[in-house]
Amino acid sequence: MRISELAERSGVPVATVKYYIREGMLPRGVVTSATRAEYDDDHLARLKLIAALADVRGLPLARVRDILALVDEPGLDALTTLGRAVGALPPYVDADRVNYPRARAAIDDLGFTYDADFTAVAQLEEALGALEAAGLAADAETLRRYGGAMRSVAAEEIAPMSAMSLDEAVPYAVLGTALYEPVMLALRRLAHHHLLATRTEP
Repeated sequence: MRISELAERSGVPVATVKYYIREGMLPRGVVTSATRAEYDDDHLARLKLIAALADVRGLPLARVRDILALVDEPGLDALTTLGRAVGALPPYVDADRVNYPRARAAIDDLGFTYDADFTAVAQLEEALGALEAAGLAADAETLRRYGGAMRSVAAEEIAPMSAMSLDEAVPYAVLGTALYEPVMLALRRLAHHHLLATRTEP
């Protein structure tokens, strides 16, 4: 297909497609003449992925580029690569601090195995600090309730990885983290709405 068709089928303007090509995010097409190149379904899938990360997930292009690099060259194991992917996703935090006392205490209480340098530790520290500042519950019992629910969700998400090769598992983990989080957030909000709308007053 020509670049105009690629743009039409993806919903991405031609100028933006050309920008992604210049930036190395989208491979160049096969040159067929001095003024023409052909693109295939792999280009279309890649372009839709870029659009999903940039538009649906709202990631800055620098972060989209980071995730694409992880998908293209995932590294030696899914755990390390997933950790790098989480660092490319919001919320963006100051990861230069060294202790994260609230987060570490909460994680230890939950019995989670973790790497102290994992970006999610810093993200949890900031989130717990925000709860504390707002006067909302962030006690051990509350965090155990959330932690138990999230462990169950995570178990369901990673279950398919046992049947995958490393080349399959890493993109699955990276893109799943990037693109399923908005789904979980929306479903949580819908569940709140449903429960409040259907609640029977005593």
